[in-house]
Amino acid sequence: MNFTQQYAQYKQMVEEALKALPFDGAPEKLREAMRYSLLSGGKRLRGVLVLAACEAAGGSAEAALPFACAVEMIHAYSLIHDDLPSMDNDTLRRGKPTNHIVFGEGMAILAGDGLLSHAFEVMAAVQSANAFRALGMMAKAAGVSGMLAGQTLDITLEGTSPAADIVRKIHLGKTAALLTAPVTAGLALAGADEKTIAAGEKYGKNLGLAFQIVDDLLDLEGDAALMGKTLGKDAQEGKITWPASVGVPQARLDAAGFIDEAVQALDGLEIKAEFLQALAKDTLHRVQ
Repeated sequence: MNFTQQYAQYKQMVEEALKALPFDGAPEKLREAMRYSLLSGGKRLRGVLVLAACEAAGGSAEAALPFACAVEMIHAYSLIHDDLPSMDNDTLRRGKPTNHIVFGEGMAILAGDGLLSHAFEVMAAVQSANAFRALGMMAKAAGVSGMLAGQTLDITLEGTSPAADIVRKIHLGKTAALLTAPVTAGLALAGADEKTIAAGEKYGKNLGLAFQIVDDLLDLEGDAALMGKTLGKDAQEGKITWPASVGVPQARLDAAGFIDEAVQALDGLEIKAEFLQALAKDTLHRVQ
């Protein structure tokens, strides 16, 4: 099975598991708003990383599915809140009206809150020796020293000079944290040793930095129809981005450099790292 086929298989597993989530006890309108954003498509990259990392270290992809679903719920919550008028004020996401456009701001906030809290409910229900540690990795990545830290810098530093060290700090929190945790959590669920988890952390951080740089470049040069969202807003709003800091040519070189670092991080480990390394290389060529 080649990389594309394996990715499609992992993605289908995540998609089917997400569709099967019952959200027991949720009022119908809340369930509808949560499912609207959660099931709106996307690459399912974060969920795929959980399954791939767990299998790479000798674990079961099926057993890791609750954590794959959880990280996709956390990601969906972050996008709902990110699109709100008080944040990025976006009206289009994956080619569809954003959650608050369809359901109103109040329900969109509740849908995001519901997805975040349900993610932890799903992870906490996993009965395995390594689940608690993996849950902690997810919590830290989504929390005040991870994604929220990056988002805070992103909105408070709009319009300021895009110094490279600040851009890196924003990207490590805003994007890389929630790409690193799926890898380390997947490895932890499989019982990987500390050396392997540390390598997975290095892989995830470099993958996350490259992913965000490519995203910044696509905002400047991408196809709006493929991206499914409004492009050019970063520049309009004075967002601090990597291309704004170093220029477009250097940004491309830096993205390639971070991918090289990600790939090398997994060299020499006693795990099956080929898929994760291929995924990193593929990041440089994405168009959406």
